Amino acid sequence: MSLLEKASMININNKKMKKSIHNPKRTDIFLILVILILISSPFIINLFFKESEEIVEIKQISLNISPRFEELFGSELTESLLQEYRLKYPEILIQVLNTEDGEASSPDIFLFDEGDYSGLITQGGISRQGALLQLNSFMDYEADSGINLTEQFAIPLVSFMDLFFYNIDILTAAGFDRPPKTREDFLSYAKTVSNNNEALAGITGTAISLSSGDRQAMSRDIFSWMWAAGGSFWYEEDSQASQGRPVLDIRNMSGDISFFGNLYNEGVLANGIFNTTGEQRIEEFANGTIAMMIASSQAIPFLRERMGDEAFGITNIPDTGSAGNYNISLSSIYAGININCEYPEEAWNFLEILAEKASFFCDEFKAVPGGLTNIIPGDYVRIDPFYSKAWDIFESSQIVQGFSKKPDAALYERIFLEELQIFFTGNRTAQTTLTAIQQRWDEIDNEKKLIRGSE
Repeated sequence: MSLLEKASMININNKKMKKSIHNPKRTDIFLILVILILISSPFIINLFFKESEEIVEIKQISLNISPRFEELFGSELTESLLQEYRLKYPEILIQVLNTEDGEASSPDIFLFDEGDYSGLITQGGISRQGALLQLNSFMDYEADSGINLTEQFAIPLVSFMDLFFYNIDILTAAGFDRPPKTREDFLSYAKTVSNNNEALAGITGTAISLSSGDRQAMSRDIFSWMWAAGGSFWYEEDSQASQGRPVLDIRNMSGDISFFGNLYNEGVLANGIFNTTGEQRIEEFANGTIAMMIASSQAIPFLRERMGDEAFGITNIPDTGSAGNYNISLSSIYAGININCEYPEEAWNFLEILAEKASFFCDEFKAVPGGLTNIIPGDYVRIDPFYSKAWDIFESSQIVQGFSKKPDAALYERIFLEELQIFFTGNRTAQTTLTAIQQRWDEIDNEKKLIRGSE
């Protein structure tokens, strides 16, 4: 073997030796890296998920809505609306406030009806700051009916009006073939029904419900009669009205008080005047124990389902018979924002979504008049005789403002009721009763002036 061949063989052997020497080193490094990765993986994964959770927590905004949402809209519709909103805005979680967890907290978004309005704008005494955030800064227009309010605290979603309901079968059995048109007719009908102990035993002519638990009682069962006769508490030509002071037209409204006294004294009212609610009276009417009553147009679908279309009718509230305006006040379902809401912009976004669904809510409730910002009747109004009748009444009416959106409404209404009770059970005249009410109302206004002057 030549020297060259030997050298070549030695060189090959050296390369093999180098490979055999280097391979274990590379393997060791690889194993060390694998071990390090395995050891550090749980920490890396945990850190990743922790950071992800923090990102979600930062982006997620939670808002609570009042439990009355489910009460007024029903649990099924409520869940449907919230689910639709979650899909559109996943970064905002809106849910019904849980009042059963024992934690005292307020909702970020209120849903409420006419009876709750005043209490939410004034809490804790005369004209104290309420729970609702003023919405004017969010809005380009006044969304609240035809009444020009300088402060807007809520958006009306769907609206109703008070109507006169009568049981057709009962009036027919009493000898009447049409509903009463005037107060005189109404009192005659009510007396005939209540005094007929043979054919109509156990049935009363009419009912009013003035329970303190019914926050729309005075508006529905007392003031609606006064408005139907052309009355109002807020007169544009009166200088006091511009200051937000309610004024009683004592000369013209004395007849209203006398009318209530006649109903009370003639025994035509169902029992439980001062401890029943309008909801209870609707149930009694559906059961056929009350011949005539005033109720919201919101009750029409319920009564049709319970009684059938041929059992009852609706019409104007009987008036005095003299020519004049037929006035009505509207009751609505509203949405508002808590003044202490942490995320008012996001809450306003939800209110806008609700407002866009006004037509849907009108159709869902078969509401008359329905919407207020753009009053166009739905198909149910055009094709259904019940709602067509209600719409005709609305179109021939003038809208007046009650107390609901006024500060201290509950206080004004309580004074009226207290003086009316004294009138029922005493010997005081109608004019004296109205004078006493006005004096007590003026005391409230004077107290407000003192409070404003001391601030």
